[in-house]
Amino acid sequence: MTFPALSDYRVLIVPGLHGSGPQHWQTRWQLRYPEFERVEQDDWSLPDLDAWSRRLSQVLRASTQRTLIVAHSFGCLTSVHAASRADMRHVAAVLLVAPADPEKFGVAQKLRGLRLHCPSVVIGSADDPWMAAERASYWAREWGCGFVNAGALGHINADSGLGDWPQGLAHLALLAEIDAQTAGAKILSA
Repeated sequence: MTFPALSDYRVLIVPGLHGSGPQHWQTRWQLRYPEFERVEQDDWSLPDLDAWSRRLSQVLRASTQRTLIVAHSFGCLTSVHAASRADMRHVAAVLLVAPADPEKFGVAQKLRGLRLHCPSVVIGSADDPWMAAERASYWAREWGCGFVNAGALGHINADSGLGDWPQGLAHLALLAEIDAQTAGAKILSA
């Protein structure tokens, strides 16, 4: 399966705590699409919101290409936190998958009131041990995102047995299409 709309974008993979192992869908996407880039953290075992956000901001500043962010777990919190910085002007859309609960990491106050000003969606799971679907829906509204309950998929990680997770790629392609249509509408109205 190919997604031609994605070829017009820089795709940044933003893993969560401990990074995404070899069977995680984020890693599998990178293997399948080598042009996708991974945001590397200095210490994957230390979830430091400020440090991780600074790293994401550095990576974003390295290019002016329209960017799609694909975040998982603590990487979702990192992406939303980085959205409060000016570096997000090139971000076309954000896919936040199975975000970790900000309360569990003591960072809820840093993430309240932050909004993503681009097409964005939170995908939650009915049985995610890191954040219940109701809480994920709450944070999606808080951040100005759409919300999709993907059903009982656990933490939507390697343990979920999703393989390449084509449904996630379809959500990413849809976000890219929404951005492309929005950009086209802006050009026509100018």
